[in-house]
Amino acid sequence: MRRNMEIRKATEDSLEEILDIYANARRFMAQNGNPSQWGESYPPADLVRQDITEGKCHVCVENGRILCVFYFAREEDPAYVHIRDGSWLKGGEYAVVHRIASAEGVRGAASFCLEWAFEQTGNLRIDTHDDNKPMQGLLKKSGFRYCGRITLADGSPRIAFQKIRV
Repeated sequence: MRRNMEIRKATEDSLEEILDIYANARRFMAQNGNPSQWGESYPPADLVRQDITEGKCHVCVENGRILCVFYFAREEDPAYVHIRDGSWLKGGEYAVVHRIASAEGVRGAASFCLEWAFEQTGNLRIDTHDDNKPMQGLLKKSGFRYCGRITLADGSPRIAFQKIRV
């Protein structure tokens, strides 16, 4: 059965639904060996609201229901300037995906979002926590390649991935 998913920019009236999806994602991560990546409160409502205002918070919708939420922007991420234990596959302009999370019980939407994001740019970077095995599996399945390690502004280490159009 073909799904009828679409990507659109999130709006303020979707904030509560988005925050519920993030709360579910935090529970899922904690139950799957990754309790520290987002802790008990990340991302905070103010950050999500800012992402919405800046037009960088996107949602995957099907039949009026938000299936997945993610940050997408064509921008240089300061954390990606220095990479160690490897290198980026390609330099130049790229886009980033951050804070991707699916609603409870939803399958396939995160893959759809990553493919949509890649189609927008052809050079996409993303990072995740060492303990986030489900995300690492999704990234590999979606054609991303491990590139090395980066450090976030707060000092947290992450593993970095990139997918490029060849």
